[in-house]
Amino acid sequence: MKKYLLMAMAVLAALSLMVAGCGGKEEAKKAEHAKVLRVGTEPTFAPFEFQKEGSKEYTGFDMDLIRAIGKQMGYKVEIMNMGFDALIPALSSGNIDTVIAGMSITPERQEAVLFSAPYYRSGLVVMVQKNNDTIKGIEDLVGKRIAVQIGTTGAAKAESVKDAKVTAFNTNTEAAMELKNGGVDAVINDSPVVGYYLAQGGSADAKTVGDVLEAEEYGIAVKKGNDKLNLCIRKGETQMTALLIVLAAIVLLFTGYVFYLQNLVW
Repeated sequence: MKKYLLMAMAVLAALSLMVAGCGGKEEAKKAEHAKVLRVGTEPTFAPFEFQKEGSKEYTGFDMDLIRAIGKQMGYKVEIMNMGFDALIPALSSGNIDTVIAGMSITPERQEAVLFSAPYYRSGLVVMVQKNNDTIKGIEDLVGKRIAVQIGTTGAAKAESVKDAKVTAFNTNTEAAMELKNGGVDAVINDSPVVGYYLAQGGSADAKTVGDVLEAEEYGIAVKKGNDKLNLCIRKGETQMTALLIVLAAIVLLFTGYVFYLQNLVW
């Protein structure tokens, strides 16, 4: 697997050099004085952003995407770890320049931030203990205990379930652990994140039930009014289309996540 990941990174590096940076020469000159792009994320959202055991490096699809876009723009990308619910406030206050964190584009968030073009199509799923045969979908969660990650669309969905007792955790890992320990009856979270958790061993204790709920699209967020950076990121996404298809095909195919390819939004 390591060989294929190195191959993917080589493809990424080579193709990134072939595309123009945002704004051409003028933007490149300005980049000399502002070379750091401060990116906020919540790195427990595998396979989009996470830390491998024993490593301080942030990895995942989102991390590859924003680093590649930053390289095109001529910026060094600095990843900043914070709670998911702190990302938009940090962006609005100017503590970070952009957010990439598997963040769904919603009307409420669009009132607070600017989003790039969507880059991934997701949806919510219900996860329960493997031996649970009474919960077959979200309609069976009435009056049940539901774990969610704070500030997510999964949390908002859980709050809409009648008489449900919703417990919010800082990370998806904590929510999944609460389910495993029997502290809740179900978890509601994004389909690819739950799928990754199950593929990494979670399927020994848990499973998904029912259909995927509500299609959602992920976007990269910037501060309201920062139209220039938003335009640069959008340009970077456009230029990265062919590159990321190749990168995703290599990485996802050889790590077992090839089924995510159909959800890339280009």
